[in-house]
Amino acid sequence: MFMQIIQGKVSDADATMATLEQWHQEIEPGAIGFLGSTYGISADGTCVILVRFESAEAAERNSRRAEQSDWWSRMERNFVDGATFHDCHDVTTVLSGGRDDAGFVQVIQGRVHGRERLHTLVEQSGEMISRYRPDVVGATVAIDEDGYFTETVAFTSEAEARKAERKSPPPDAARIIDEEMSHLDDVHYIDLHEPKFVSA
Repeated sequence: MFMQIIQGKVSDADATMATLEQWHQEIEPGAIGFLGSTYGISADGTCVILVRFESAEAAERNSRRAEQSDWWSRMERNFVDGATFHDCHDVTTVLSGGRDDAGFVQVIQGRVHGRERLHTLVEQSGEMISRYRPDVVGATVAIDEDGYFTETVAFTSEAEARKAERKSPPPDAARIIDEEMSHLDDVHYIDLHEPKFVSA
């Protein structure tokens, strides 16, 4: 799997979401290899778009389409200071990545050191989550070539997520979480209160 992450501050949330919806109606039908997307806008106006393709080659083919270029010329006008891109060949899913009926998504980003150990911990966390966090319905972890890390965690609802995070995790879960965080620097969080999901 290949994931491209596009993000930046937008000036008009409604116009931005409408333009994204246009992509799924007009451009997606011809996007060969498209697997799905998750997107939303945080309270401070940060738009995050996570697009999944079966391969980087499929994503590149789509980017060369005239329809895609025309759409992006409209979409990029929504970004106040332009958009940043993270192309990730290194993508891991937890609990199948998530569900389209999730009510809340938290995006966690930072810099990775100890990438291989982090992979092992992410794999271990899947079993832990299924036992201790029923509010979590899936996650994806994507790392670009520069070691920039983006994790998306999908929850049944924000209320359930906030309730669960107030509880102390069991010792085995706490150990995995603490070690995972030790492999990340400059961590920050983006909350998508009204996420949108599209599956091919």
